[in-house]
Amino acid sequence: MTIDPAKEPVVAREDALAPSRSAVDALLRGILCDVLALDAELVDTFHGETGLFGHLPELDSMAVATLFTEMEDRLDILIEDDDVDGEMLESYGGLLAFAEAKTITGRSGADTSL
Repeated sequence: MTIDPAKEPVVAREDALAPSRSAVDALLRGILCDVLALDAELVDTFHGETGLFGHLPELDSMAVATLFTEMEDRLDILIEDDDVDGEMLESYGGLLAFAEAKTITGRSGADTSL
């Protein structure tokens, strides 16, 4: 029997490596495009100092909740209320640094027992 990896669910493992910086960056850019309905060409121009909250009208307080939910789902992380502060949403670099740190230390802790 041949298993098609594209059809198999992704199973988080404790010994699995966190995604690379470029993978987190690409996922985060995709999340911003999808959640905020931003053009991918615009999001591709984002750099570390690109302002987010207060600079992008699409990123209002309601969109922040959706953004965090999508980040949790796609990056396999858990964002606690205590994790959230103004600095992380101030710039793209701040949000990327937060996402990278969470992929290393804040895995969702899915049950990995078989």
